[in-house]
Amino acid sequence: MTEPSDLILRGIGELVTNDPRRVEAGLLGIVNHAAIAIRSGRVDWAGPLEDLPDEYFDLPDLDCAGRAVLPGFVDSHTHLVFAGERGEEFTRRLAGESYETILAAGGGIQATVRATRRAVREAAAVGLVESARLRAERMLTHGTTTVEIKSGYGLDVPTELRMLEAASAIGKLVPIDTVGTVLGAHVVPPEFAGDRESYIRLVEEEMLPLLAPLARYCDVFCDRGAFTVPEARHILEAGKHFGLKPRVHAEQLVATGAALLAAEVGAVSADHLDHIDEEGAAALAAAGTVATLLPAASFSMRTPQAPARLLWDAGVTVALATDCNPGTSYVESMQFVIAVAALETGLSPAEAVWAATRGGALALEEPDKGWIGAGTAADLVILDAPSSVHIPYRPGANLVWKVIKDGAVVVERPSPLQGKG
Repeated sequence: MTEPSDLILRGIGELVTNDPRRVEAGLLGIVNHAAIAIRSGRVDWAGPLEDLPDEYFDLPDLDCAGRAVLPGFVDSHTHLVFAGERGEEFTRRLAGESYETILAAGGGIQATVRATRRAVREAAAVGLVESARLRAERMLTHGTTTVEIKSGYGLDVPTELRMLEAASAIGKLVPIDTVGTVLGAHVVPPEFAGDRESYIRLVEEEMLPLLAPLARYCDVFCDRGAFTVPEARHILEAGKHFGLKPRVHAEQLVATGAALLAAEVGAVSADHLDHIDEEGAAALAAAGTVATLLPAASFSMRTPQAPARLLWDAGVTVALATDCNPGTSYVESMQFVIAVAALETGLSPAEAVWAATRGGALALEEPDKGWIGAGTAADLVILDAPSSVHIPYRPGANLVWKVIKDGAVVVERPSPLQGKG
């Protein structure tokens, strides 16, 4: 954790504010030749350097030397806590096996469940915390300042509890904010294969009440091979009873009607959406449900990307997230996600940057994050580049120069300004 700090950033070449009041500056609310004043870990003022009020001149000073500054990335869909790895499964998929075939043979999620349960039994979850801490630290060095973390690799009460305890611990060990989500309804574990109803009762009657204090949301994987729409509806409504707001893994593998369900139950977000149609997009727009797209997962699985253009043009709020998990998207960099989104989903570079910052904040109901203006969280990324367009323009590079969390510099990567010549 960091102590809230005071700081002034000068010499910003391009400031991405995402401030909806700066309509004349386009979607990203760009201010050129800008400055930001931070007091007690919050943005107190942001705008053109020439307009900087005198009252801020005594603050500690950081010269950005023409670099771009944008809000910290908000990664609103991850499975960050897990044990083991699934490199062999990756090789099998590249050889032509489908994800569903691997899952049915005991691989996929079930393989990670076995490894995670074993880690809890043998190491009292210490291994879970340490491995997740390292992943969170790498996320931070790539500019992520807030991350959602799901359970879902325990599928029993003790392991699911340990996973969310580990998720909470990460926010105390790394200067990154964490948001917990209960995903007990990831798939039905093998020991309940012949009695799905009993597992659903376990989730609703034992898991949800115990885990609710550690989480903000309840999620369900509603897809082929996982949970049906009626089952998902029942679980999400049970989650509401314990104060957990709904999220839905929807329309990833096939079209199921899960997007319509998300709209029906008032889900905060519907995620994946690779197979959503116009009806589903219209329903999400009407309900105010955020569409969280996970382009790195589709990229890894070599499947068609979600129709981002359809969703954006239908008026749906779009977010981007890594879906960091050991099987289908072992990706920790939101910069990479932005690049894939801009190159493969139909989003413009500006739309992709907005979706990875402001969109992600809206998907986690964090109103003071994902944009830069008076009163917002001073969670900032300074790029070693003159513009945010360099993120998709230079895929694979970590362009972070510094990361600021609550007004304090928490990542420093000294290097010369890139992009000249």
